[in-house]
Amino acid sequence: MALEYDSLGHLTPAAERVLATASALFYAHGLHAVGVDRIAEESGVTKKTLYERFGSKDGLVLAYLKRREDQWRNHLEHCLEEHPEAGADRVLAVFDAADLWYTGRSTKGCSAVNARAEAGPEDAGQSIPVEVTAQKTWMLRRFCQLCTEAGLADPELLARQLLLLLEGALVTLGTRSFAEPMQVARQTAQALIAGRAAPRFR
Repeated sequence: MALEYDSLGHLTPAAERVLATASALFYAHGLHAVGVDRIAEESGVTKKTLYERFGSKDGLVLAYLKRREDQWRNHLEHCLEEHPEAGADRVLAVFDAADLWYTGRSTKGCSAVNARAEAGPEDAGQSIPVEVTAQKTWMLRRFCQLCTEAGLADPELLARQLLLLLEGALVTLGTRSFAEPMQVARQTAQALIAGRAAPRFR
């Protein structure tokens, strides 16, 4: 996929309009339900322009997922800067960041999970499922790094447990099974972290 950028390294205005329109439509209605005709019409460009900028619908979906992931990572790192010292508070700041990011903004849960849910198991090696897995693997590594820096025991296992809590909370935001799932996930994470705060003796 060869996106079109201006001299400052930004997407051209037409490409930006297409991506912004597609992002809103994909999140609200799903990938399969939204066609390129509607995206082109609502963004005020021709289908030819859309394909010139993004190559294909899959290319546009990937740009949507990557843009949203970049925004999340920037938001997360900004929140982590408020807890510069390694420790439990810095790990838990991930859940605080997610609460700020998703609650009220992402009423249908995680865009990446939703995109993966629309692909069948036979599509595992295709570009969109691969991108989703890469995003979640990045979050797992970031959790592991934070747990290691905090000196917590079994940081790799703890990172997996924390990712499960985070992902479960994101799904619950979408299903609305109960209120404030991210805060429940944070409380559970805090209990897990407390149990790993001192080295284990074997």
